[in-house]
Amino acid sequence: MNPSFLELGLSEERVRHLEEIGFTTPTNIQAQAIPQLLAGRDVVGQSQTGTGKTAAFSLPMLERIDVKNRVVQALVLAPTRELAMQVHDSMTNFIGKQGLRVLAIYGGQSIERQMMQLKRGVHIVVGTPGRVIDLLERGSLNLDNVRWFVLDEADEMLSMGFIDDVERILSQAPAERQTALFSATMPPSIRQLVNNFLRDPVTVTVQQPKAAPTKINQVAYVVPRHWTKARALQPILEMEDPESALIFVRTRRTAAELTNQLQSAGHSVDEYHGDLSQQARERLLTRFRNRQVRWVVATDIAARGLDVDQLSHVINFDLPDSPETYVHRIGRTGRAGKEGTAISLVQPFERRKQQAFERHVRQAWQVLPIPTRAQIEAQYLLKLQAQVRETLTGERLASFLPIVRELSEEYDAQAIAAAALQMAYDQTRPSWLQAEEIPEENFVPPAPRKGGRGGRREYERDRPSSSSRRGSNWEGERRSSGTPKPKLRTNRYEGSPEPAKKLGSASGAKESAS
Repeated sequence: MNPSFLELGLSEERVRHLEEIGFTTPTNIQAQAIPQLLAGRDVVGQSQTGTGKTAAFSLPMLERIDVKNRVVQALVLAPTRELAMQVHDSMTNFIGKQGLRVLAIYGGQSIERQMMQLKRGVHIVVGTPGRVIDLLERGSLNLDNVRWFVLDEADEMLSMGFIDDVERILSQAPAERQTALFSATMPPSIRQLVNNFLRDPVTVTVQQPKAAPTKINQVAYVVPRHWTKARALQPILEMEDPESALIFVRTRRTAAELTNQLQSAGHSVDEYHGDLSQQARERLLTRFRNRQVRWVVATDIAARGLDVDQLSHVINFDLPDSPETYVHRIGRTGRAGKEGTAISLVQPFERRKQQAFERHVRQAWQVLPIPTRAQIEAQYLLKLQAQVRETLTGERLASFLPIVRELSEEYDAQAIAAAALQMAYDQTRPSWLQAEEIPEENFVPPAPRKGGRGGRREYERDRPSSSSRRGSNWEGERRSSGTPKPKLRTNRYEGSPEPAKKLGSASGAKESAS
């Protein structure tokens, strides 16, 4: 059992306030980090979201801030404005009547307003790296009096390309400061950051329950060449029919576009990313937990605050960058002894990444082709058969028997039943199944080439060079001068001609990821 907040070294006044707002027992990360931070040590904390790390670095900080000196004494860096707002709100809740002023600074809000608030005087700044640098360059933010420096979700800053900005900010902070770094994973770049900017840090680690491979069915669907992933996902969802699923994408732009396409196809789905207000996020989370929304398309950083029990599927629309993130994603399903399914869309050039993930989890994925029209229709017929069996035991069946008797005088009883089934099937069968997009035959993943220069696999020939991808909206489809332009096709929802769409962009992740 963890010690109490009072035993950790917090003041009696702080402990009373924590009890008033419902904080009675420290979490593991708090029990380990708070005494070290109160003692003035630098701390490296490795823990996932939801372990209470915001309180772990906030409470010791609030104990040491000089309320009478209204200058910036603490700076907390977060990778996105959503996390910056969450940290700001939590710290404000911990302050109570102490009189400390906390300011959140991030893009998307008036920088003039933030400059005005800084001029009035604040004690703690919580911000994103880009906006912090903007305010430093304008001379509105001064770090000369910073005694506390916190890096929250450091691995996400790395994946979003903010590490250079973080190092630039750290280099401007006073050398005599206390620094805390928290990260879910510890890749080499983060460890190098620790070595460069933290002084003899204490490492605290909270072990999270890892995904149990035996309880998670890991499946890879290979996206055919010249297909978008959005096109491949539709038949997969129809075949798998997840009861509840998190669909992970790389950027909020992709989240918005994919959600729009799935909603247009009649699916119960919504998006979850950093552009949503706090009220919208809470409303969506409630609907998802209450099964009012079946699927949620989310970015990694936003989904760190989205935890739902009994999740049947995790779908990697975009593969993550690291094996650790992959394990963290799929670990959201297959919990409490129940089975779950992790589906990954793998493009031909991503096969090496797939193999790296398989080695990390020590389990081979089941590689499947995109479901065909015949397979999906067979799945619908099985569902219809199950519904008929259930209806045969229902109480309303007697109401329709007179109709059957009347029709049986003219038609065979089996023909009548078949006609009724056809009517029911035609009403439930999605119209897009008739589209030419759905293959009649299975797409066979390319086999490795035998021999050849350097043992390169055949699929690598379709991977475009970095120069051809840069600045484009490429997502697995080549758009060179030798490739024909996409033809107009019939909109599978409304029957009107429109050009085929592509989703997502490999570039611009720093601006649009959340």
